[in-house]
Amino acid sequence: MAKIFVESYGCSASFSDGEMISGLIINGGHTLVEDSSESDLNIVVTCSVKDATANKMIHRIKSLKSKPLVVAGCLPKAEQVTVEKFSENASLLGPNSLGKTLQIIDSTLKGQKQIALDDTDLSKVGLPKVRLNPVVGIVEIASGCMSECTFCQTKLSKGDLTSYRLGDIVRQVQTEIKDGCKEVWLTSTDNGCYGFDIGTDLPSLVNAVAEIPDDFMVRVGMMNPMYMPRIKEDLIKSFNNDKVFKFLHIPVQCGSNKVLHDMKRGHTAETFRDIVNKVNDEFEKFTISTDIIVGFPSETEEDFQKTVDLLDEIRPDVVNLSKYSARPGTDAAEMKQIDVVEMKRRSKIIFEQISKISIENNKKWIGWKGEVLFDEKTEEGIKGRNFAYKPIFVKDDVNIGQYHTVEITDVSVNTLLGKIAS
Repeated sequence: MAKIFVESYGCSASFSDGEMISGLIINGGHTLVEDSSESDLNIVVTCSVKDATANKMIHRIKSLKSKPLVVAGCLPKAEQVTVEKFSENASLLGPNSLGKTLQIIDSTLKGQKQIALDDTDLSKVGLPKVRLNPVVGIVEIASGCMSECTFCQTKLSKGDLTSYRLGDIVRQVQTEIKDGCKEVWLTSTDNGCYGFDIGTDLPSLVNAVAEIPDDFMVRVGMMNPMYMPRIKEDLIKSFNNDKVFKFLHIPVQCGSNKVLHDMKRGHTAETFRDIVNKVNDEFEKFTISTDIIVGFPSETEEDFQKTVDLLDEIRPDVVNLSKYSARPGTDAAEMKQIDVVEMKRRSKIIFEQISKISIENNKKWIGWKGEVLFDEKTEEGIKGRNFAYKPIFVKDDVNIGQYHTVEITDVSVNTLLGKIAS
């Protein structure tokens, strides 16, 4: 029986994989340790979405390879050669191969490298897990996606859409709640197309989960705009349930339809605009999160300005900003790339724009008073979320998993600052 160190990077689905790998380790009779210095074997669950992320993964692989190492997640599936270049003896575990976790560990401990990158038919719903946060249950609802984006490695890593059965997901959510979770994240590569391969859809799932008669909140994860027209009316209705955070993460990526076509995003700026407008018509306060990529190879100054104009019009609460980076194996990596200095200029303009929008949006919450679910401890204090999933920090002495009435007194770019209301 070995002492094993596990760490995860990337999206919520990647962290969920790390939780399940840890659960399988415990079930297999091994022990988890909190520091790699104490381990007999290290496991790193990787992400490969950006150049900067991939470089961080390579740094971690190099620093952990002094002991038996398993490299799991997206990077070995998308870039096996890269991983083996920096750690030729590491075993490799794909994001859809978790059923082979114990087999991989046993071989690696014996000094035998093993590669398990092929997808298996094992559903991730129902696997044992060790939660990173005791009050947050991350539930994967599907693997893979239906998109063919020219800039993205996710398709290479996770393949085509495989939705998990609605009833199985509901039972998993019930398990999370029974184990003490107050917040459930429904996550996948693209929630928007959930169920299209098995005759159901995301609104049906959200409704089924929200009907569970317990005290908890649901966060619906990222969905691409291209599938939203098929489900938006029913999805907006499902968000009327008090258990569902009024929060949508819809990555538009660019305001130019020409660039969106070159990205093979499958949606237009108008698709995104229509969704946001319908949500804002239905709800007085609703958090919109989106993603923007600047410097895609075919992006002209005119295209860039359309992104600036779209952000000024929509004024999203959260914008995940990325400078385009060419990822190996993607179509866009073969295109002529934009000058790095120009890309940095555009990124700076967007960064300053979204910081200004965020502060102005957050100031509208000053004076608001309402219930907050505290779900995370950070270096700055304890953080909670209100009904619109706005992050709220307080300096009061409260515990995670508790609800408190909070009054917002101040704001920063990324958070609301409050105090417990007497």
